[in-house]
Amino acid sequence: MKKKVRYGIIGFGAFAERTIAPAIQASSNSELAAIQKRSLASAKEKARIFNVPLAFDSAETLVQHPDVDAVFIVSANSLHAPETITAARAGKHILTEKPMAMNVAEAETMIEICKKRRVKLMVGHMVRFSPLVLRMKELVQSGSIGRVTFIKSEFIYDGHLSHRQWLVDRTIAGGGPIFDIGVHCLDTTRFLLNDEVLSVKSQLDPTPSAVATESTAQLALKFSQGTTAGIFCSYDAPIRRTFIEIIGEKGILSAENFSWSGNTLSLKVMLGENDTIYETREETIVVPNLYEKEVTLFSECILNNTASPIPGEEGLKNQRVLDAAMEV
Repeated sequence: MKKKVRYGIIGFGAFAERTIAPAIQASSNSELAAIQKRSLASAKEKARIFNVPLAFDSAETLVQHPDVDAVFIVSANSLHAPETITAARAGKHILTEKPMAMNVAEAETMIEICKKRRVKLMVGHMVRFSPLVLRMKELVQSGSIGRVTFIKSEFIYDGHLSHRQWLVDRTIAGGGPIFDIGVHCLDTTRFLLNDEVLSVKSQLDPTPSAVATESTAQLALKFSQGTTAGIFCSYDAPIRRTFIEIIGEKGILSAENFSWSGNTLSLKVMLGENDTIYETREETIVVPNLYEKEVTLFSECILNNTASPIPGEEGLKNQRVLDAAMEV
């Protein structure tokens, strides 16, 4: 029988129940061995419901168990770094939800401890695995739309409906929609361009304080190869929507719901010159469960001792932009 990586989920809340646990259980080379919640009684009850062998009330006890090979950290943002350090010291591989950390210093520490303890570290930017995004990147790199001059992206939803009450607490979240959903736009833009941000300017409303985050944000980015980009993200919206558009000198690519997992999506391609459109088409693209995909790929790198699909260094590059965007 093919060996499987045994995962423990740290921070087994609503998101982990709805998304991460089913993804691990559906993965061909992974299995869910343990979960952690603050209440041991609640953890045991959820373990019974999900048919998980082990339940714990702390990350410290979970990572000490010999039947856990790796952890998926789904806790509040402020716990990503300390729980990564705890897991690394116990010799467990780590897949952590985005954003990677609260700040650059934490991200650097996470990378350092994982290298020292020789464990794999992956940041959960699962949108990179979307066939839609990969197709857009293919069209960009092939030169089909010419030199890219601008990318605009949007991620909005009604944050007031979230079960995560800490989302607007800066001491726990680090930032508001910039950290929570804007990071998806940022990472996808970096991935599409295969380039890094030189400068960032932001407009945040309301202005963050030491204890409260922004609820709406707009970022203006400049990349090293000359492309500019804009990101809009907000908790103050009546619907959930994501959108991305890539404008090149020879064409435009756009897609609604580019970050969605487990859906059939549409990529719009428009080509033109001299102010005239000469081709318009839509490509229908089936997107699988991206959470299952990221777990499977991380397990693969553990089993084969290969490089992490999205290493901590990628999360660090995003974190530098996030930190700069919060400076107002």
